[in-house]
Amino acid sequence: MLTGARLDLPNNHRIPLGWLLAHGGEATRYRVFSELSPAGTVAPETIEHARAATEPSKAAQAVIKKQKDAGTWGGNLLGVAPSAALGIKDVGTIPQYRRLLQLGLPNTSRPFRLADRLLFRLLSRDDDPALLFEYQKAAKGDEGYTLWARNLIREGATAALAEAGQIEDPRVRGAAHKIATDVSEFLRSPLAEKPFVRAGTGSVLHPEANPPTWYALAMMAAMPNLQRERAGFTERLNHYLAQPQPKKAFALAVGKKKVKPTHLLLGDPVEADSKGLPKDIPLALHFLELLARTGGLPASPGATKVLNRLLKDCDEHGVWNPKGLRSLPKTINRMSYHSFPLDAESKAPEFRQVDVTFRLALIAKVLGWSLEYV
Repeated sequence: MLTGARLDLPNNHRIPLGWLLAHGGEATRYRVFSELSPAGTVAPETIEHARAATEPSKAAQAVIKKQKDAGTWGGNLLGVAPSAALGIKDVGTIPQYRRLLQLGLPNTSRPFRLADRLLFRLLSRDDDPALLFEYQKAAKGDEGYTLWARNLIREGATAALAEAGQIEDPRVRGAAHKIATDVSEFLRSPLAEKPFVRAGTGSVLHPEANPPTWYALAMMAAMPNLQRERAGFTERLNHYLAQPQPKKAFALAVGKKKVKPTHLLLGDPVEADSKGLPKDIPLALHFLELLARTGGLPASPGATKVLNRLLKDCDEHGVWNPKGLRSLPKTINRMSYHSFPLDAESKAPEFRQVDVTFRLALIAKVLGWSLEYV
């Protein structure tokens, strides 16, 4: 059981507002004004002007121009990397939608209005095979695969709509409670400790196991009211994600097929060295922020060690400035695609530092630390 112990984390952080505003792009500047600056210190018209600059930005236009009139991207829903098996050639609708949210576009802008029609339809019980998108071919004639794909798609759509601020919409709330209930049943069961079974020479996830996904965690992080309503579940989820993720290789037996478990979280997914330096900094920051928003970060040994290690590389002004930094931190797991980097690529050396600096400051604010603005 979770004891509620608070691990060793600082309770203060310096936020380099001026540095971020000077070196960040349109998305970073808007989010600094709207999320990091002390309340009441930035005029509403300044915030609105900064937000208006996000849509025509290079980073946003790179996404917007790829959207089809039907509201979709890439001809698929969940793809973050090419997949020959699923016919995915480009990033899909849900990660692109979430990316525009991260870039600061208003959720009332045209790209969201187009996509919302589809996302809300995905939450329904509409059994149109076309709504399976990249999973349609594999699901044909396979009821087990079809059910799995529809559930995964609904989780992704629920997370995206929750992050877009639709947290009181009854369709989103209904889907979120269903997801929370299913994961909660798994966390209460013996399968949470022993989720694998043998299948031939390898291991597969038990067919009745329903561990949390990246989408379920993102959904909970975006819905503070749901966290309060389901406080017991939130605590169990945070406790589960504080444990090391199993290192053994496994697959998902879905209907008549086996699929890769890239969307699943069976514990803390961040790989780090003995000093806490993560191999995939963008993924680590994404996970740390989600944990901070669900209240689970301070009680997670692995996450705490990683956060402390990243903070050690911040200079006296709060700028992330590790020794020997020659390029932007590389993404290995593309589940962080939508959040990193915020701005279009730049040759300026500060571009390598802006995203990590911003995320560490945001995590500190979410955690309620005492902040010093410099």
